[in-house]
Amino acid sequence: MPTPKEKTDFSDRLKFSMTRAPEKMRGATDLALHFNLRYHGEPVSPQTTHKWLTARSIPTADKLATLAEWFKVEQHWLHYGPPPSGNPQNVPKPITHDEKYPASEEALELASKIEALSSHHRYLLEELIDQFYGTGGKR
Repeated sequence: MPTPKEKTDFSDRLKFSMTRAPEKMRGATDLALHFNLRYHGEPVSPQTTHKWLTARSIPTADKLATLAEWFKVEQHWLHYGPPPSGNPQNVPKPITHDEKYPASEEALELASKIEALSSHHRYLLEELIDQFYGTGGKR
């Protein structure tokens, strides 16, 4: 059974994902309506999606899969958040310094601020950068 923190974190990731969706959704009713257009099982009620948004429940795996596909995010991230820092996929690549073009003071300051972020916020920042560069989350 998920802990209250896990439910809250899921709810935050769901709300964030909703803000990136092409459809404008104002709450649980809109979420249920748009979700049911994509989900091939038993439709969910606005009360169910309200529980997702208010951190009272987390959807089942099949519903998580539909949400992840719809919002173009990884199902694991939506459910659990970013992988732990010890995961080899999450290890940052070493930075090579080009002596011909040394990093500016501003770039170094920005890099240190990014490094100080929590792993969840770094993941969100990477997703935002991917959106700007058009990679669509594919790394």
